[in-house]
Amino acid sequence: MSFDVRALAAGDVAALRAMLAMFGTAFDDVPTYTAQQPSDAYLRSLLASDTFVAIAAFAEDGAVIGGLAGYVLPKFEQARSEFYIYDLAVAEAYRRRGIASALIGALQRLAAARGIYVIFVQADHGDDAAIALYSKLGIREDVLHFDIAPRAD
Repeated sequence: MSFDVRALAAGDVAALRAMLAMFGTAFDDVPTYTAQQPSDAYLRSLLASDTFVAIAAFAEDGAVIGGLAGYVLPKFEQARSEFYIYDLAVAEAYRRRGIASALIGALQRLAAARGIYVIFVQADHGDDAAIALYSKLGIREDVLHFDIAPRAD
């Protein structure tokens, strides 16, 4: 099975919407990824920005079968950036075929071309497939993650 991997550009709104639908199914959370999607103009602007990256894997028929989305984080202590992989998934029928590794490989090349210092990602305890993939590609750091809700005073 062959597939194509490429970074999405401003004109790829339909591909980004297909990637969102694939994320919803892969993460068993379709409402979060499809129920309140932004407008085409918003997604075009996001895809055109220097701080957001979406990379999709396409089957031979053009279907989105994998995706990676994340954010470039310009740093303040040095003139450099980091990249945070926010979401990465492969459609269930296409897993264990190197697609996730290919998505990360495309990101690594993009990051090198942009002078990004490091790529980082988190994985949840129990997500053995993600932990194995990321352990193969990088150095594991065990950290605690906290979600802090915004609040108006």
